Amino acid sequence: MRITLSDEARRFIARFEDETGATARDCLVFEERVVILVAAGEMGSAIGPGGKHVRAVEESIGRDVELVEDADTPSAFVESALAPAAVRHVTLSEQGGERIAYAEVPDADRGVAIGSGGKNIETARTLAERHYEIDDIQLT
Repeated sequence: MRITLSDEARRFIARFEDETGATARDCLVFEERVVILVAAGEMGSAIGPGGKHVRAVEESIGRDVELVEDADTPSAFVESALAPAAVRHVTLSEQGGERIAYAEVPDADRGVAIGSGGKNIETARTLAERHYEIDDIQLT
């Protein structure tokens, strides 16, 4: 699947990469926040010591920045996209032409996985669809 980025998203990616030295694979732009998909293994560089790098990006673009680490497999990607919620297991299923990921999340972490107003689960769904052609993520 080819991902098309807006000019604004491209600017945010450029600023992120300049500030952090980490590679951005994707960028979702919302009114108050920006979600950046960071290349696998580069989360430490993206965050920086004590969060220094990500804070510098937030200051330069004037929005909150949330980071999601890329992964090599669809299951690992869903787990990463739902972080910091603990995900015990992810099962992928094909049903009626749709690909659905079922993420087993402890009751104590369901709220974290869903997020305020559903923002975390929706972000995870959007990224999973864009990068792994997963149509939906369901919490179990």
